[in-house]
Amino acid sequence: MNVPAPGLPARVRIHEVGARDGLQNEKAAVPTAVKAEFVHRLAAAGLTTIEATSFVHPKWVPQLADAEELFPQLADVAADLPVLVPNERGLDRALALGATRIAVFGSATETFASRNLNRTVAESLAMFEPVVARAKEGKAHVRGYLSMCFGDPWEGPVPVHQVVSVAKALLDLGCDELSLGDTIGVATPGHVQALLAALNEAGVTTDRIGVHFHDTYGQALSNTLAALQHGVTTVDVSAGGLGGCPYAKSATGNLATEDLVWMLDGLGIETGVDLAALTATSVWMAEQLGRPSPSRTVRALSHKE
Repeated sequence: MNVPAPGLPARVRIHEVGARDGLQNEKAAVPTAVKAEFVHRLAAAGLTTIEATSFVHPKWVPQLADAEELFPQLADVAADLPVLVPNERGLDRALALGATRIAVFGSATETFASRNLNRTVAESLAMFEPVVARAKEGKAHVRGYLSMCFGDPWEGPVPVHQVVSVAKALLDLGCDELSLGDTIGVATPGHVQALLAALNEAGVTTDRIGVHFHDTYGQALSNTLAALQHGVTTVDVSAGGLGGCPYAKSATGNLATEDLVWMLDGLGIETGVDLAALTATSVWMAEQLGRPSPSRTVRALSHKE
């Protein structure tokens, strides 16, 4: 049943990360043709923002080593196709292929910055500065990912003021939007709303914020609802619940796109996504990967069939 609830947005923009964040954690590399088909199917299901790949060195993320081969195969996709770039070299590779939406990936904690970027937080921001500046000069849209916003497997709970400080620094570099990552899935709704309120108090408006929750403790949907109640309208999700983080072993899959769409459909919130087509896509992708989808909605709807 469609039963709206008060205080929620009329529409949510889904930022689909399955083809990048989802597949980067696979033990075996997925064939380029399968990745391209995956993105095409996601777009056909109504997703309008689909993160395509990452232009990182193959040594660090070998599963996405085919970025140059994949991206041209997506030229006919009727959706925004953001790509992750770690540095100026990655930016050069992306711009050479015509990418117009760029993302950089920062950390709110020093330990994760060291393990993921081999730099301190300050050094990583310094590395991003020319990347963001050059991307903006080229009229590209720039997203800033901020990981470990709620908890870090080495440092424990992350103070809200620490997250706000790095978030503001990313936006000050020129990022158009910010994605708050609960990389190991430890956030709870009160923590989510406290961080969003603190960001607002620091001058970061809610329309520039997206949320990215992992479902380690089964809290991703409740945390997303808390963010929606605060006014957030951009949510990162992964078709079929694919993904994790290769540099944080306790991180399980992202919130499944289908689980989010089921909830939003029930609340009468528009997404433009065809849930049946999306479910069929995740069932197909699960077959390619040789294992069932962890998404509860995918399992429920595919079982009915």
